[in-house]
Parts: sequence; C-alpha cells; structure tokens
Amino acid sequence: MIEGVACARAGLLGNPSDNCFGKILAVAVGDFSARVSLEESDRLAIFSPAEDQDDYASYAEFIDHNRLYGYDGGVRLLKALLRVFWGYCRERNIKVPDRNFTLRYGSTIPRQVGLGGSSALITAGLRALMSFSGVGIPLEVQPTLVLNAEQEELGINAGFMDRVVQVYEGCVYMDLDKEHVLTHGHGRYERLDPALLPPLYLAYRPDAAKVSGRVLSGFRSRYDQGDPFVVAAMGRLAELAALGKEALLTGQREQLFDYMNENFDIRRTIMDIRPADLEMIEAARACGAAAKFAGSGGSIVGMYSGEDMYEKVRAALGRLGAVVLKPRIKT
Repeated sequence: MIEGVACARAGLLGNPSDNCFGKILAVAVGDFSARVSLEESDRLAIFSPAEDQDDYASYAEFIDHNRLYGYDGGVRLLKALLRVFWGYCRERNIKVPDRNFTLRYGSTIPRQVGLGGSSALITAGLRALMSFSGVGIPLEVQPTLVLNAEQEELGINAGFMDRVVQVYEGCVYMDLDKEHVLTHGHGRYERLDPALLPPLYLAYRPDAAKVSGRVLSGFRSRYDQGDPFVVAAMGRLAELAALGKEALLTGQREQLFDYMNENFDIRRTIMDIRPADLEMIEAARACGAAAKFAGSGGSIVGMYSGEDMYEKVRAALGRLGAVVLKPRIKT
C-alpha cells in the first residue's frame, strides 16, 4: 500500500491576490492533514470515508451534514485528479503501468472553513499516484496540476496559494507574475525559513462552513472586467506579501502585524464578510493581536505578543465557539 499525505494551509499575506496574478506568503499547517492510499487491485475503485456516504438517520442529520460538508465529497476531486494525471502523462508520452488500484482517502482538515482541505486531498492523491506509477513530476508543475483538476475539470474558482504551499510545505513566498505564469504554467516559488516567522495563532469555527469557490467568484469577475477598485486592491495585497517577505528576511517580523491587519481591511472593501467571521477578527484584535482570514473565511490567522495575549485570544475566540491553536508549520 502506498500513501500520500498533504496538510492544511494558512495564508499570511497577499490572499486572495493569488486569483489575480498577485503575490502570496503562506504556511503549511501540519496539525491537520489529508491522506490518500493506493493498493493494487483487480479493478479501479474509489472508496469514500463515512462522512462522504449518502446515508442519514433523518432529514435533520442530512441538513447538518450538508451544512458542514457541502453537496460534494472527495470522490469527485480524486476523479478529476485521475483525469488530469492521465492527461499529463499521455501528452508527454510517459508510460503509466497498466495496473488497477483501490483508492481510499480520509482527512482531519476541518471542512469548508478555509484551510485548504480540498486541495490537500488532491495533493495527497497526486503524491500517491506518482509513487504508485513511478512517475516523477517537477515540483513547480505539481501545484498547477492540482489547480487544473479543480478549475478545468470541476469549474471550481480557485487560485495557486493552497496548492503551492501544500506541495512545497513550510513557509512559501509566491510571485505569480502574469507573464511568467502564462509562459511557464506556474509562478516563481521560494521557500523561507519558518524560524523567521513571528508567533502565530490559528482559529476556526466549525459552525462557519461555506463553499470557497462561491466566495471567490464575485471579485474575480470584477477583476477580469478591469474594475479599477478591485485591480488596485489586488495590487496592494500583492505588495503586502512582498513587504512581508522582506520584513522576515531583514529580521523585522514585527512589521507583519500591520500588514496582516491591512490585508483583511482591504479584503473587506471588495468582498462581503459574514458576521460570524467578522466576530472572530474583531475579538482577536480587541485582545491586541493581528487578525486576517487564513483562506476564504471560516478561519483566521494572526500574530500575537506573549503568552498572556495568546491566552486572551484563546479565551475570547473560545467564547464564540472557535477552536484556537498555535499552528505547527509542516516542513
């Protein structure tokens, strides 16, 4: 049996400019992960875990399940990956062994709270497929394949951030210059030493599930239409990521405090923010911590100063029903 693993992620600066050829600073969160296993078998089969089974004790259970997990489980994600992987190998005349397999998957990443659970599952699947098939794919190309599975096969509105940091792991700076992406099919990716990062907290509300593709679709269409306000906002978000990278490399990580807060404040001007998400942001900031979205909503990330402040943040967000932790950066 071969297993592929990929972890959750949190965007520190720049998101969601990764949808618009921007720049991003993000980390891989090793506290949660998705796993995909492959085992040779007579037929090709995909088995779903219990949370993706369509079997409910009551209508109320179905509604609760749908709120937390959405309409679609992991099977469609992995089916899309299989098509993309096969297409990649065929286009390059890469011979894939003629062996069937049984595929199983599972995840501890909280669903639909903006921690990159869908992309982690596909990334884990890609790692398992490469190992099972003996196919090597350049590291910089792997995030694009994961993104293609979601965008081209399933029509999901997504950007590069999740896929890049989940492939590279650690702390990653991404320059998604449009000309470079369109020419090479990927951006410029740079690993930074996680030891440079300030103390970080991560928080999410299990009751705040939402579908990220829908959240991101509105501002992206405005960007494509050349809306000057959105274009300027994306430019500033990208600039914040570049400034954040420079601050880390020059030992001025305390500057990330203002950059993270500004990142959210800009986002708020171009996208609707749900009351439950805004509650978390305001509660954390009231404790003196910085706060921004880790992804598309449902979870926040920020920096704090000292254990007293962290405990205040944990208590304040806990009263809102949020889970709070110090993220373990996966390297």
